[in-house]
Amino acid sequence: MFGISNMKRSTAGLVVAAGATSLLLAACSSSSDSASTDSSASASGACQGKTIAFVMGAVADPFFNAMKVGAQEEATAQGATLVWQGDKEYSPATQIPVLDQVLATNPAGLVLIPTDPTALQAGNDKAIAAGIPVVNVDTHVDDTSKAVSFITGDNTDGGTKAADAIATAIGYQDGKSYKVVVGLTSKTATTNVARLEGFQAAIKANYPGIKIVDVAYSESNSAKANTNVNNWLTKYPDLNGIFAIDGTNATGAAAALQAKGLTGKVALVGYDAYPDNVKLIKDGVFTALVAQDPGAEAKLAIQNICTTLGGGTVTEHDVVIPNVVLDANTSDADLKKYTYVA
Repeated sequence: MFGISNMKRSTAGLVVAAGATSLLLAACSSSSDSASTDSSASASGACQGKTIAFVMGAVADPFFNAMKVGAQEEATAQGATLVWQGDKEYSPATQIPVLDQVLATNPAGLVLIPTDPTALQAGNDKAIAAGIPVVNVDTHVDDTSKAVSFITGDNTDGGTKAADAIATAIGYQDGKSYKVVVGLTSKTATTNVARLEGFQAAIKANYPGIKIVDVAYSESNSAKANTNVNNWLTKYPDLNGIFAIDGTNATGAAAALQAKGLTGKVALVGYDAYPDNVKLIKDGVFTALVAQDPGAEAKLAIQNICTTLGGGTVTEHDVVIPNVVLDANTSDADLKKYTYVA
């Protein structure tokens, strides 16, 4: 239920995302006359003067800040007021009160990034019962059937690509043994679960000599991620690789490896193209980064809310936006192109 491997990867849904993002293939962009929404409804001013609430996870996370840029651009274009709310920690315990406060203001629409699929289900359903259209972005609640749509990156594929990148970096050979660890933000966030599943499946299928010896959680806090990595480096002095499953874990892991002089000695594959982390690719700190397009996800979410408010139909419920792997062979132009805008 937590992954996206069983989601319908609709060509039409991807084409809509292509209109808002440069991460999609040119072939998709060339077919941008297809759409997953009745765009005439949103273009008619359905959101003019209305408030759209966007409730996310950790406010300091550059991934969410890049998402805010896309959300604000689209809200402005639609004539809507964007209310952006989150908390310092990536936790359902802190997100639920924030969501309750937002719903008390009765916004016209809600974009929700649930920090836990089960714990946020009630708040998701409460909004829908009050007649507020809801779009889940990045992560999702257990049951999205009554939501307008769910928009995310291709998380399972990202985990698969991370496994390939680590195997290449450590010079994987059949018959030899290797140790890797995984840093996550949350045990239940659906993006984390799907990435880990993709990583585990790829290792099992293609790299049986690699053993995931430990996982740890940071709650989207780079300092906690740094502590986790330092603990691992002490516990596993022969560690071969680290998969930092999101941007804050990547930041914490990079700092730990640099401080201990292990750049290039322990393969580090991270998620999210945070500006500071992208710079560390050329320095050899990161073997690779899996880049998403948070701005495109947010823009499409606002579009879908406005389409619904205008009486239109969002025809693609589940939309998966492809990601891109950045590494030392990526051109400077592409590194700049895919770096998250803050």
